Amino acid sequence: MSSGTSELAWFKSSYSGTQGDDCVEVAVTEQAVHVRDSKDVTRRALAVGRAEWARFAGFVAQR
Repeated sequence: MSSGTSELAWFKSSYSGTQGDDCVEVAVTEQAVHVRDSKDVTRRALAVGRAEWARFAGFVAQR
């Protein structure tokens, strides 16, 4: 993962709570999907390949 995640266009998950807790943010690039906890943006974000993210999202959507 690049060290420049602060320049990414982050957006909150539509499933994040409205109380400001349990928030996940995602940023998509050509190479990867970056995921972070919006309550602690100083922590390193998780980066996964787009194909792996698509498989994960497909699995979650079936639940």
